[in-house]
Amino acid sequence: MRKGAKAAIITSVCVVLVGGAGYGAYSFVTAVSDTGTEVKTGPLSADEVKDASSTFFTAWEKGDATKAADTTDDMSGAAADLLTAYKSNAHISDVHITPGTAKGTTVPFSVKAKVTYQGETKPLSYKSTLTVVRGKTTGNPLVDWKPSVIHPDLRADDTLVTGEATTPPIEAVGRDGKVLTGEKYPSLAPVLATLRKRYGDKAGGKPGIELQIRRGDRSAADETLATLTEGTPGKLHTTLSASAQAAAEKAVSKYAESSVVAVKPSTGEVLAVANHREDQFNAAFEGQLAPGSTMKIVTAAMLIDNGVTSMNGPAPCTDTAVWQGQTFHNLAGMTANKSATLANSFLRSCNTAFIKLIDEKPLTDASLMNEAQDRFGLGRNNWSTGITSFDGSVPASSGPDRAANAIGQGKVQMSPLNMASVTATAITGAFRQPYLVSQKLDDRKFATAKGLPANTSSQLKQMMRLTATQGTATQAMSGLGGDIGAKTGSAEVDGQAKSNSWFTGFRNDVAAAAMTQEGGHGGDAAGPIVAAVLRSAG
Repeated sequence: MRKGAKAAIITSVCVVLVGGAGYGAYSFVTAVSDTGTEVKTGPLSADEVKDASSTFFTAWEKGDATKAADTTDDMSGAAADLLTAYKSNAHISDVHITPGTAKGTTVPFSVKAKVTYQGETKPLSYKSTLTVVRGKTTGNPLVDWKPSVIHPDLRADDTLVTGEATTPPIEAVGRDGKVLTGEKYPSLAPVLATLRKRYGDKAGGKPGIELQIRRGDRSAADETLATLTEGTPGKLHTTLSASAQAAAEKAVSKYAESSVVAVKPSTGEVLAVANHREDQFNAAFEGQLAPGSTMKIVTAAMLIDNGVTSMNGPAPCTDTAVWQGQTFHNLAGMTANKSATLANSFLRSCNTAFIKLIDEKPLTDASLMNEAQDRFGLGRNNWSTGITSFDGSVPASSGPDRAANAIGQGKVQMSPLNMASVTATAITGAFRQPYLVSQKLDDRKFATAKGLPANTSSQLKQMMRLTATQGTATQAMSGLGGDIGAKTGSAEVDGQAKSNSWFTGFRNDVAAAAMTQEGGHGGDAAGPIVAAVLRSAG
């Protein structure tokens, strides 16, 4: 035996299982370490899962934080701290836990309890899950520690506190004076929580007594789980439209992992923001994904502004285009048109036409970035919307990425908010930074950009009109009256069976953009979402 190696005796017991499919076998292995301690290995039995979870639940119900923590695999003390805070700081008592039916080593359960503070008591109920694992040193079954075991919304470094809320509540009202709540508009719940955190003290309210998740990340909004004493809400005026928000909520609910934003191009006011996701991430404002061919709005602007071509100028659509050793293709079934104009290649969303033009003088590796930053206000990390938002990213790129960026792939990243703003800038010629609440509330500065020449804006708007009436966006935009235009996009992502669906469009003085992860072509999922919002708000 080599020096320093540990001696262990390994024994195994072969268990034969008889089932409808025939015979199977696996081994329970017991290892004995050099200290003589038996270490259990192998899959956990149903009894082990039941016993470990039951022991944890019993200790938790009794308020014995130390014993409950000892039944987990946590070695940092975080489990004991949170379980102690559950009783002492959050003032949660009379805990009753009802386990559900285990699925393998995962046990769902429901919690019913009471929150009592300064003579006030409120009920608390929620559901969560835990997973049982083998301890690494003993092999004994232990609860796999995660804060979400104690409450599904808890994250690392969070804690629970009952007391005066960190900020007063707000009564958020829309542009029409209607009250906006998370109950009526579920997508707005995290948005309203952030607005409360940022502007609760400025809206004139008074905090109440609440059970809250206090975030370890202080840039994140605390979450209220129960209200024991109502505070006095301050009125916070937002730019949102109740009718547009209702339409947005309904539209995204039809497609998983979907987000949409609507803005008013003439002012930059955000009219609606909605997400349909498993998590509470505001992908509509904070998403960072390749936007596919919706990016061709910016690329077309770059080509026009630099004198490379115009909407009626040449933009040949070939079957393939090779850029620095990489071959690019169009969507399957697209017919080549070597006599195509930029307008024709735009409305059909021909990739090769755009790629063949990006090496024309005076274009450089930085031209698309400069167009995005200087004309569309993207990529400078200086938007001040009122909540956390991503400002888009269009880096200067060489090699194949320069070509990929031009068609919204490569290193380009956008959110639906960014693409709604791109459309607003394209059709008005002016960049107006989107915002949710007035800058007068906190004297924040809005981002600025020089916008587009009138001639460029006019051409972009006309090409988007043609796309909505004769091109790839026709089906999604059908039935919409007024002045309409659109652009579709499909973004391929490694490891996904289907591309992400992107769509941006306008109707009169409303611009909207949507994204559906693995939604397929732009008109398949994101298109109907945008059309529904434009129909209600345009």
